[in-house]
Amino acid sequence: MLKKLDWYIIGKFLRTFFFTVLIFSMVSVIIDFSEKVERFIESDITKMEIAFEYFPNFVLYILGFLWPMLCLIAVIFFTGRMAANSEIISILNAGVSFRRFLRPFMVTAGFLSLIYLVGIHFVIPMGNANRTAIEREHFGRNRDEGKTANVHFFVAPNTKVFMTHFSKLDSTARNFRIEYLEDGELRRLTKARTAEFRPGDPALENDPDVWRLTNYESRTFDGINETLELDAYGHLDTVLNLSPADFVAYKEEQATMTTPRLIRYMRKQQARGAGNVRRFQVELARRTAEPFTLFILTLIGVSVAGRKVRGGMGLQLAIGIFIGALFVFVSRFASTISASVDMPVWLGMWAPNIVFFIAALYFVSRAQR
Repeated sequence: MLKKLDWYIIGKFLRTFFFTVLIFSMVSVIIDFSEKVERFIESDITKMEIAFEYFPNFVLYILGFLWPMLCLIAVIFFTGRMAANSEIISILNAGVSFRRFLRPFMVTAGFLSLIYLVGIHFVIPMGNANRTAIEREHFGRNRDEGKTANVHFFVAPNTKVFMTHFSKLDSTARNFRIEYLEDGELRRLTKARTAEFRPGDPALENDPDVWRLTNYESRTFDGINETLELDAYGHLDTVLNLSPADFVAYKEEQATMTTPRLIRYMRKQQARGAGNVRRFQVELARRTAEPFTLFILTLIGVSVAGRKVRGGMGLQLAIGIFIGALFVFVSRFASTISASVDMPVWLGMWAPNIVFFIAALYFVSRAQR
């Protein structure tokens, strides 16, 4: 059970942390506003959208990056104050072991990790989606980068679609072809001069989305034998695991997906046989690994700031900000490397935690007892 000492430390931890969050959020908003004030004036965005849609989602975006760092700064700040007031020496001299002294810190870190876990999996991605939608609409940023010319898609592990051009205005494609493979060999080829996506009626059970092929021909290969089928009925409707939404792609799209949506997207791509899901796997692994960092940085913060030093807390805060900034850098570097290097994704994303945990053990071993 938690004692008075535990509640005292937990209260100090939470008050300092949320005050730190407030200060950094205000500074981030002021800096971002100063950079975008001309865009706000020149665009048709309203004041209500700026105040209640853009900046709340921008704050969520910033906190998604800085939450672990803010936790470390808060720990160092209030623990340093306790050490300067000789509170920690008194606690340890009263017979409280250093391990017992760490318990309220770990409890609070667990609470903040839970908040961060929910936020990074659900709340922050929704905020990123809203923020980028506003930027696309009013600022012309983060535009659709989906390919529309000479597009290749795997719609199943052994089925590939190719088209020379796709129009997003009317969902039509030119020079459309479907290749059906078996054991690495082409078994059937269907070509059409044009293809149109025709959505089905969701209210009807047997009315799926189809691609209507016109001026088509279909060839079936069986060894040296070939069977040709021409456009005998004017058009051919075929069901494919492909829709106009697959031609839409945004930069950092994975950061705008909640975790359930991210998992569904990866399963869809893997069912197609596509191999471009690594950056989405990195994002999912990052969301799981980073909340555990709060425990590690809390250990480092208590160990660094728990010793009374001459000259005040300036050096301790400087060390805390440096370690926090180093973690942010290493974490983003690990994300980039994991997305581009052929290595286990989980290892790449947990590597910063492993490195900082070793550092935490070193600082704990040298902490004042």
